[in-house]
Amino acid sequence: MIWQLQGHRRIDFDRRVQIFGVLNVTPDSFYDGGRYIDAQRAADHALRLSDEGADIIDIGGESSRPPLYGEAATIDPEQECRRVVPVVEALRRQSDVPISIDTVKSEVARRALAAGADIINDISAFEHESGAMARVAADSGAPVILMHRRGTTATMQQDTRYDDLVGEVCSYLAARVDYARQCGVGHDSIVVDPGIGFGKSIEGNREIVRRAGEFGVRGCPVLIGASRKSFIWKPLGLTPEDALKGSIAAAVLAVAHGARALRVHDVAASVRAVRLAESIEIRLPD
Repeated sequence: MIWQLQGHRRIDFDRRVQIFGVLNVTPDSFYDGGRYIDAQRAADHALRLSDEGADIIDIGGESSRPPLYGEAATIDPEQECRRVVPVVEALRRQSDVPISIDTVKSEVARRALAAGADIINDISAFEHESGAMARVAADSGAPVILMHRRGTTATMQQDTRYDDLVGEVCSYLAARVDYARQCGVGHDSIVVDPGIGFGKSIEGNREIVRRAGEFGVRGCPVLIGASRKSFIWKPLGLTPEDALKGSIAAAVLAVAHGARALRVHDVAASVRAVRLAESIEIRLPD
C-alpha cells in the first residue's frame, strides 16, 4: 500500500517498514509527558526525530495512558487544539515531513489538517465521534489509522480477557475498516493497529507482537505501538525509563512477524534495528 500525500510525498508500506516518531505535547503522557509543551521545543524535537529517520511524526495532545500511571486528564477540543495546532504549524514551516495527528476528536483533526497535518490517527477507530471523524477523513482525503481498544482510557484495563484475542480484534478492525470505507475513506488509505496496551493483558500484548501480521484485515498494513509500554518493563521490575532494549526487541519481533509500521519514542535506535531486521527477514518482490 502507498499513501499519496500532498506535494508528491509518498508513504510506501510495501517498500519498507514505516517509522512513526512519537511526539506527545501533553503534561501527563506515561513516558514523555511535560517535555514538549512549548510549541517550538516540540517542533525542534520533531525535527530531530525526522533527522534520526522517522518517516512520520505522530503528534498527540491528550494522554491515553492507562490507569497504571494515574488517571489521564480528559480535555475539550479547544484545549487540545491549543496544544497541537501551534506545533503542527511550527513543524510544517520548517519541514515537509508527514505529520499524523493522534486524536479522537473531529474538530482537532480538522484544524490540525488545516494547519498542515496529513494523517488522522484515531485510537477509537471512529467510534468516539463516529460520523463526524469519518466525514473529516473522507472530505480531506487524509489517510487514517484505526485502532482496537476495549472500553475507554479509564476503563480499558478492567477486563483484559478474551476467548480468542486475535479473532475478536480482527473482527472489530474489519468492521471499522468497512465502516470507514462506506463513509468515503479511500480503500488504500487505512492502516490498522491492534492496540497494544489498550484493554490487553501482558500475555495478550505478547501475542499481538507474536502474531502481528495476522491483524492485516481487508489488506490493510499493520501498525504496532509497543514502545516503552508496561508489558515490556513491568514483568522485569523495571520502569518505562529502563525499557529501551525491550522496546527494540518488541519492534524487531513485530516486524519479523508482519508489522509494516511502528510507533516509537526512540527513533534512531529503532530505525537501526528495524532496517537490519528487514535486510535479514523481509524478502521484497523483484
